[in-house]
Amino acid sequence: MERERSNLVYASFDRVPAPKGASTHITAFARALGRAYGSLSLITIDSPENTAPRTWTEPVAPIDYGDNVTLYGFPISGPNHIARALDFRSQLADWWGDHCAEIAHVRSIYEGYPLARNKGRLCKKLVFEVNGVPSIELKYHYPASANDQELSRKLYAQEQLCIEVADLLITPAAVTARYLIDRGADPDRVLVIPNGVDTEIFHYAPPRAWEERSVRMLYTGTLTSWQGIYHAVEALRLYRRDAPATLTVIGPARSKQRRKFNDYCQQQGVADYVELLEPVPQDALCDIYHAHDVAIAPLPANDRNTVQGCCPLKVIEAMAVGIPLIASDLPIITDLATNGVEALLVKPGSAKAIKDAMLELRNDPELGPRLSQAAVERVMRDFRWQDQCDKLVAAYDELLRC
Repeated sequence: MERERSNLVYASFDRVPAPKGASTHITAFARALGRAYGSLSLITIDSPENTAPRTWTEPVAPIDYGDNVTLYGFPISGPNHIARALDFRSQLADWWGDHCAEIAHVRSIYEGYPLARNKGRLCKKLVFEVNGVPSIELKYHYPASANDQELSRKLYAQEQLCIEVADLLITPAAVTARYLIDRGADPDRVLVIPNGVDTEIFHYAPPRAWEERSVRMLYTGTLTSWQGIYHAVEALRLYRRDAPATLTVIGPARSKQRRKFNDYCQQQGVADYVELLEPVPQDALCDIYHAHDVAIAPLPANDRNTVQGCCPLKVIEAMAVGIPLIASDLPIITDLATNGVEALLVKPGSAKAIKDAMLELRNDPELGPRLSQAAVERVMRDFRWQDQCDKLVAAYDELLRC
């Protein structure tokens, strides 16, 4: 359909570009909106690769977002997470000025709350994309924040205003949609658009036969407790009682997290069999998937995963590339894969259950290929980025017609 040029702003307190799921998600959505509407301002945290001094008014040098997306990176600073968020918010206010966007699209309260308070003056329509809420999530990244009741109250209140004022609430998971509705969101304003995968980058290859060799386990993601990395390490220890195996971990880690993780591997007696790698570009990550035998997504049953919800991009990527997947049996996973069909789903928090699933794959040579084929078919049917972006653009079309 023919569309007029629209005045759209997409703002997110996330670092872009970066080798993380949030950056992948933002990039896919930004490209789609730029293509569909001819012009998009994308505002994010500055990337550490951009070392030249710049003011916030200067666009980042062209990156592959398409000719219609202008990326502005704000060089934030501050002694803690909240201070950095407030710095981002302040710079966003300076950038915005008296401008009134046709649609303002935000991913958190850090950029969204001022727009929600001034909706009508700063934007005609507000899209609140809820991948997580800090009143639940912050304590998993910064444990000391769990003791600050005043901070929690303020975060919750700002979330609530964004939920109430937004013209459209987009979320990648049905669990999160139910959470928003429980907080008073109109179900007609809530749209679930799952994460996706670029199947040209994450291309399929049949899984490797396990045979009588050391099995290569792969975990991608952070070392935070809500992702369950320590269950993967314990599963490695248990499996090695029966057969040789190694574990590769790929993801960002602060120095303190890295030391704690290495200490735990030493305590479990598997330090010599664990490799911790920095994040890599997506094409390199695909090659790493293909060089391993099983992907582990051991998400525990906590409020981050069962109440707030999420849509683990690593689950979809593993399904796309063809590596057999062992993941926790939680609603956020069963929305993506069926136990025994596209993946083996196990009891959350149980390293023994992960080990038993690995033995099942080892003892049944036909199981891995069967799961692999079904998984890639599911991805091609339900989880390609192009399909998710089409849903986003259709929702924007409806908003612009109102």
